Amino acid sequence: MELLADFVVLLFPDLPGFTRSVYKRDHALITPESHVFSPLPDWTNTLGAYLITPSMGSHFVMYLAKMQENSKSGLPPRDVERFLFVLWGEVDSYAYLPPNAEHSVQSDASATLVIFERRYDYLENHTTEQIIGSTNKQPLLETPGEVFELRKLLPTSLPYDFIHIMDFQPGEFLNVKEVHYNQHGLLLLEGQGIYRLGDSWYPIQAGDTIWMAPFVPQWYAALGKTKSRYLLYKDVNRNPL
Repeated sequence: MELLADFVVLLFPDLPGFTRSVYKRDHALITPESHVFSPLPDWTNTLGAYLITPSMGSHFVMYLAKMQENSKSGLPPRDVERFLFVLWGEVDSYAYLPPNAEHSVQSDASATLVIFERRYDYLENHTTEQIIGSTNKQPLLETPGEVFELRKLLPTSLPYDFIHIMDFQPGEFLNVKEVHYNQHGLLLLEGQGIYRLGDSWYPIQAGDTIWMAPFVPQWYAALGKTKSRYLLYKDVNRNPL
């Protein structure tokens, strides 16, 4: 029945009541037709859609922010670090804001951001600093045993603990069928492919969001004629205890 529903959605994506979105105990696929926007608390002239929140089982928040003319961001809660990535506007630009940093994002024109926030896990004698960058200015890193291209948008030093960009050419796939303690929040920025999560297989395309709980089996293959690129939250540099 699940395969039949997926087939119907692919053939007739505009049928009332059908969606590709799925929520399960250890993963979720949130697709654009399921986004629900409402005013973001403490922001001005900005609508937000929360895609991943702790109510699902995550220890971070991921949401979209649609900023209109003369819009302005609010501050996250105390001790929360924030990462912003521009989807529409100054595309591929991003910023990291340390916990408790006074800051404001203002826009004179329309822009869409994806934002990750999490309560910062402090390390003794280590601090983070504000970072503003661009994806394509980041170097490619080695990926032993894998074929995808990897860029880390934040320094690899201990204080920083999340956010990667991964690129797959058509036909490339993860060699490792991953099962690990890290959580993921993923936004497919370009292309299409298929994702295995647990015992389920999902066709995904640009604009789709995935939440992966710790230890859910996961695997990806890029399909189509253009590369896949996704933005990936992954908690690193911390002892899981």
